Amino acid sequence: MTTTLADTWGLHESQFWLRGKQPAERVRHAADLGFWNVYGHPEAEEILRDPGTYSSDTTRLVPKELLEDVDLAAMSAGNLLQLDPPLHNKMRKLVSRAFTPKVVADLEPRIAAVTTEMLDEAGGSGRLELVEDLAYPLPVIVIAELLGVPASDRHLFKGWVDKLLNASEQFSLKEQSEENQASVKKSLEGQKALVEYLGEHVDERRTRPRDDLLTKLVEAELDGEKLTRNEVVNFANVLLLAGHITTTMLLGNAVLCLDTHPEWDERARADRALVPPLIEESLRYLSPFAAVARTTNREVQLGGATIPAEQMLMVWVAAANRDERVFAEPDTFNPLRDPNPHLAFGRGIHFCIGAPLARLEGRVALNTLFDRYPALRTIPGEPPKFQVNPNMTGVRELPLTTG
Repeated sequence: MTTTLADTWGLHESQFWLRGKQPAERVRHAADLGFWNVYGHPEAEEILRDPGTYSSDTTRLVPKELLEDVDLAAMSAGNLLQLDPPLHNKMRKLVSRAFTPKVVADLEPRIAAVTTEMLDEAGGSGRLELVEDLAYPLPVIVIAELLGVPASDRHLFKGWVDKLLNASEQFSLKEQSEENQASVKKSLEGQKALVEYLGEHVDERRTRPRDDLLTKLVEAELDGEKLTRNEVVNFANVLLLAGHITTTMLLGNAVLCLDTHPEWDERARADRALVPPLIEESLRYLSPFAAVARTTNREVQLGGATIPAEQMLMVWVAAANRDERVFAEPDTFNPLRDPNPHLAFGRGIHFCIGAPLARLEGRVALNTLFDRYPALRTIPGEPPKFQVNPNMTGVRELPLTTG
């Protein structure tokens, strides 16, 4: 069934795990690209749980010519995804209060209201473009309102984020093709525009504070000192990006899984207790962020391979989520799978801080879609369009009929 889904919709050729294939080696050196690929679940989990050995600071290995005229220190300051302990733990603690179980649970009425509002705006034409009409605006409105930036600017965010994620070439530390350089340049343009936008809001909060997360970051102190402008901006940047991209793909992927497996669509509609495990299985089956990067701080033995210090690892959590050593029948979509130790939200100190919010948004949105539409089906001749970035798995357009 997995092979059918991947081949039917033309998912990434490089993502072999979507076609029911297991890797010949769980850890493999990609000499042509200059880094190591990690495909196994135990190996991936070992990396994610050991930040002392496997650093999140990967920028130190990026070729200088790829980042010409880029101030790496300024770009990385406050970026949770690039930080190691102890600074990571301190920075994460600053924002953890915004994602406590109670705070997230209290957002449910707002999430439900936004979902209803978006679907009302989409109208009753008998069709829905799921990403444009709901899967993109819902999480971006919620995270924008938490941060305190205008949700009405979401069309700007989308343009910048599209530039950030539009790389179709596999990243390389070796020979830099013109396509690779152009792709990085375009991505940096999106990053720069988003950083400048957030910087303006940060500057405003210094003189006119509000009751929002951005103000809390501006006023926060770390070891007796306030965060720098770059730290606040980069921190907010990660929250805005991670706060909506995962949920957008999660929701689209879940609906696509149900289209491909109508028996589970029928069962979930009849028994809503299946919605949360259905979301977890869709995260395993089509993991939105297929890979995360780490750098070795010392020589390590991993999956039968000896990896020197100062090597970049691409940890393919999407492949790990199909590891037959951990998941029985890994290519079968089974929401009743128990346990389901997928790595879609990571592990260890970098476990996605917004995972509870993403799960809540997915649950509310799916239940509302079930309540509102008797069926959601892909349209012959109008196939879904997927993210072109090989490190991601998710729809960017998903036209559906609703009757």
